[in-house]
Amino acid sequence: MWEKVTSLSNMLLKVICFFFCALIAPNFTGEDALLPAPQNISILSTNMKHFLSWSPVIIQGETVRYSVEFQGEYERDYADESWIPICECSLTTATVCNITEDISATVAYNLRVRADTGTRRSEWGTLKGFFNRITTSLTPPLMKVIADGYHLLVELEDMGPAFQFCVLYWKKGQESRMQQKVVKKVSSVIHLDTMEAGPDYCVKAQTYVEAINRSSSFSQTQCMRAQGGTSMRLPTALLISAGFAMAALTLLFITWKTSKILQYSCCPVAVLPDTLKVSEPPTQLILCGSEEDEQCDLMVHVIPSEEVLRLWIQETL
Repeated sequence: MWEKVTSLSNMLLKVICFFFCALIAPNFTGEDALLPAPQNISILSTNMKHFLSWSPVIIQGETVRYSVEFQGEYERDYADESWIPICECSLTTATVCNITEDISATVAYNLRVRADTGTRRSEWGTLKGFFNRITTSLTPPLMKVIADGYHLLVELEDMGPAFQFCVLYWKKGQESRMQQKVVKKVSSVIHLDTMEAGPDYCVKAQTYVEAINRSSSFSQTQCMRAQGGTSMRLPTALLISAGFAMAALTLLFITWKTSKILQYSCCPVAVLPDTLKVSEPPTQLILCGSEEDEQCDLMVHVIPSEEVLRLWIQETL
């Protein structure tokens, strides 16, 4: 009899315990319970731009926010393995975070993500392995080759201050004589070469990042021919020659005219009036010898026109 009572008492206690546990179970599985940690954490890194992404944590009726932290080599080795929050990705509802500005050194980084609803939060979900920006994927630059007359030009995509470009160009069929140009700063257009009429000129380019000492593959080759063939070169040459000839003749005429002006300005020629002009030089007979017994020889003296003018003036006065 006593055994039956004891058995019934144990059964009753088990029933009471079951209902008690069922009653208090929500207190352990409700608001105080942890959220699931974010899963599938990965990094997509292209051309020195790094993005951390993860799978969303779904909680019915609640908005889940996420926080991201990183740990570099310095934090691991010299700062007691501390973690630094990324402000742009603190309590964000997005499931992707741009970590480019925070990954500023070529070292190994740890990254982690946590979910939060305001009253509950999850454990940290950590990226598997380390991330080093040296592993970023580099792509060739977008490129446009232009022929401006006989000038070979190229336009390159501006990918940011960290990027330089190596441009190779050559005359088609002469790949062994390929030339190289290093572009450290992108401008609107870059002059490569002066082309000859007829053959094609080809260009290809690759990106280079000095911070990680890596280059991309080369872009697809683009070829271009000078705008205008041999028929355009002869008229151009003739026009240039005619221009030089006209310039030379104009210079000679100006020089001759200037010399004449200077000559008449500095050394004018005196011109006698018509009344003073003598058609034939006058002569004067001078008799020599004594009056009595010597016969004079007739001597003719030619008097210059200046002397005649002087004598005429004296006689007039």
